[in-house]
Amino acid sequence: MIFKDQLGREVELCKFPQRIVSLVPSQTHLLVELGLDDRVIGITKFCIHPKTWSKTKTKVGGTKNVNIDKIISLQPDLIIGNKEENTKEDIEKLAALFPVWISDINSVSESLQMIEQVSEMLDCKQIGKGILDKIENALTRRMQIQLRNSVLYLIWKKPWMSINKNTYIFDLLMHFGLQPIEFNSTERYPKLSEEMLAALNPSLILLSSEPFPFKQKDIETLQRIVPHAKVLFIDGESCSWYGSFLLKSIAYLNTYIVQNNL
Repeated sequence: MIFKDQLGREVELCKFPQRIVSLVPSQTHLLVELGLDDRVIGITKFCIHPKTWSKTKTKVGGTKNVNIDKIISLQPDLIIGNKEENTKEDIEKLAALFPVWISDINSVSESLQMIEQVSEMLDCKQIGKGILDKIENALTRRMQIQLRNSVLYLIWKKPWMSINKNTYIFDLLMHFGLQPIEFNSTERYPKLSEEMLAALNPSLILLSSEPFPFKQKDIETLQRIVPHAKVLFIDGESCSWYGSFLLKSIAYLNTYIVQNNL
């Protein structure tokens, strides 16, 4: 059997995989939803959902520093990774030894495509279709505010870092009527000085809970730099975890929009 991943690579399998290693938290969450507890043998230390898997599954390092030797010892028949989350060097080493399927998620539609492709590859098409149906129904019922322009989503401090177009977070926010600022840059996560922040003068600044743990003092700092902006914390998982986690994201953002009067 040959399956294409989201990079267009062909992944050859002699049977449906029974020993799976997942190198990305969002995709591990999908494997949970597909009911593959007995087939997933390895996950990263950042795969925190569900707690039972986090406690019992073999850890194979982090997303950026995979423990190759540990994976080899597990002898997987499939490894599932991601272009952005995992390093090219690690993926190339693993692909020389085992079948490796890579996702490339830059939008909500690509996230849904990933669910469909992984479900088929793992012989879980019906369960996958059920997940997709739920997500698509939830998307049709989502809160969608009148377009709010000039939204700045920050993921890091020292330096300040935002998101650019062609990222999953950007596209997800757009689905809810929140128009993130587009940067004239090839960087997916542009770095910003305080002078640049002031010049951008966003109407809304969202401080993601991950990967940087913003605090109240950061809100105060930003309000001094951009006095007219509304500055809010936002849950990073709900904005960046794709795949089946999107169901939770939609519910969270629906409530968030109402609670914060956006």
